[in-house]
Amino acid sequence: MKAVVLDGFGDVENFRLADIDKPAPKDDQVLVQIKAAAFNPIDYQMRQGRRESRLMNSPVMGREMAGVVVAVGEKVDYFRVGDEIMAASGSRGSNGTYAEFMALSPELISHKPKNITFEEAAAIPSAGLTALQSFKRMKVNESESVFIAGGAGGVGSVLIKILKSNGIERIVSTAGNEHSKNALLDLGLKKDQIINYKSENLSDEILSANDNNQFDFAVDIVGGQISETAAEVLKVNGNYVDITFLGTRKTREVLFDKGCVILNISNYAYALKGDLAWYGRTLSELSQLIESGKITAPSINLVGDLSVETVQKAHTLLESNQIFGKKLVMKVS
Repeated sequence: MKAVVLDGFGDVENFRLADIDKPAPKDDQVLVQIKAAAFNPIDYQMRQGRRESRLMNSPVMGREMAGVVVAVGEKVDYFRVGDEIMAASGSRGSNGTYAEFMALSPELISHKPKNITFEEAAAIPSAGLTALQSFKRMKVNESESVFIAGGAGGVGSVLIKILKSNGIERIVSTAGNEHSKNALLDLGLKKDQIINYKSENLSDEILSANDNNQFDFAVDIVGGQISETAAEVLKVNGNYVDITFLGTRKTREVLFDKGCVILNISNYAYALKGDLAWYGRTLSELSQLIESGKITAPSINLVGDLSVETVQKAHTLLESNQIFGKKLVMKVS
């Protein structure tokens, strides 16, 4: 089968197109013909050899996809050949998703929402799992306020949809350009709920958008300096939702001084726990939310077909933060 292979940590030039063996499913696995694969910031971080690279088990990268089941192992009884599925494969399949086929555990997959395309379905798993986990652990109610740093991105956009579908309206988020601002407006936020993160008086403007009250929840999906702002606008004993592990020392100091609760959001935690079924179970919840119309599918940017050039382009866009509120997706077959 065709696959885009990483020859070594470093630049995007280290990718190459290769013909590798098509995986054969084990008794407890399914074989999926990948129709579409999506890209995530963790992809380029792994390519660079950063902390996340320890998760790699194949030179073929990619952690989420949608496709069709083409073979099932003898011990698999829930999925059938021909089923349209989406998967949070992480690094637990036979290879990554920059390839035509993948063998993996059925616990990592769910049926694709019937009312969306493969390309849209491929954009759901990573961001959707993170967003839904965040919402469940936050336990936010309608009277509480939420600040989201980076709401126009993949995780933020799904989280905003889930929050609003549950009656949470006191949401403020940041945007740095018109594309991101328009993406937030499309999600249902009003102009006065969107703050330019380049503002000189950023914290004051964020608080002003919340009637000069500090927030019950601050969700950091960006890291760095904006994480410090998120900590500053959070109330004493508030809840800080950390999705990046990229907060600064000042961020940690402010949160400690305020006695805030820190919720570390890690989808990888369930693999560490050995609870692989959490992935498929939670994906099924997301699928039902989309099929029922409670939330919509992610907005996508179809970067291209399976090729080195497509992968290089997607990594470059992610690394330069040029995604503008749309999930980057590659058509595979």
